[in-house]
Amino acid sequence: MCTRSSCRFIMVMITALLLTSICRAQQPAPSAPQTPAEPAVAPEAIAALKKMGGFLRTLEAFTIHVDTDTDEVLEDTGQKLQFSSVVKYYFRAPNHLRADVTSDRKQRQFFYDGHTLTLYGQRVQYYASVPAPPTIRETLELAAQKYGLEGPLADLFFWGTDEARLGDIQAAIDVGPGSIGGVLCDHYAFRQEDVDWQLWMEKSDTPLPHKLVITTKDEAQPQYVARLTWNLTPQLDDTLFTFQPPADAHKIVLREAEDKPESKP
Repeated sequence: MCTRSSCRFIMVMITALLLTSICRAQQPAPSAPQTPAEPAVAPEAIAALKKMGGFLRTLEAFTIHVDTDTDEVLEDTGQKLQFSSVVKYYFRAPNHLRADVTSDRKQRQFFYDGHTLTLYGQRVQYYASVPAPPTIRETLELAAQKYGLEGPLADLFFWGTDEARLGDIQAAIDVGPGSIGGVLCDHYAFRQEDVDWQLWMEKSDTPLPHKLVITTKDEAQPQYVARLTWNLTPQLDDTLFTFQPPADAHKIVLREAEDKPESKP
């Protein structure tokens, strides 16, 4: 037999238990852990790259004037600096290429005449020549892999080939229209393991790249920016691609690389 006070205590306990049960019943069940969504690769962005690469491979001759800005990060302080350069490319299929590079800190010229690759430093008056393969792509690969010399915008000569490595792209988006130097372009953005990069491609029957931005994905995130001006109808003589050493130039041996290719000028 319960007294009035003991009955009141029992009722309070029953009410508390009921309220606890109701609250638990109203709480949502814990959700299962969600797997992060895979980055999206827009088919139209990849199709645009293939279209541009295919068009570049049809060109018999061109020149490009390239204005570049390159970020470098000081190792001791982490401060970011920017350096500018101008690159002039001369191209004639299948095996003639020249690049003149003038930057804030150096001048370099690259000559390839189908047989020999020559690197010439105008300010220091040194040059080095090595035998070269019969094609431009093979020569660029030799320069990068054996001698650590990576030409500026070397990807221009690999887009549209099996070496383009489109499979390395982890994400790709169509950003929308944009204008570069008065040229209407389509703006695309891509992501790979170590870099993010953006491309502005001419919106016409001549899908040329007019701007490229490469962002290295480390803590400082330095950038390389290139703006390209094209001439598809140049007059290019053989002598343009053949190096003739000045009387006061000194020939040296081109040393093989031990580490990664040098950064873009």
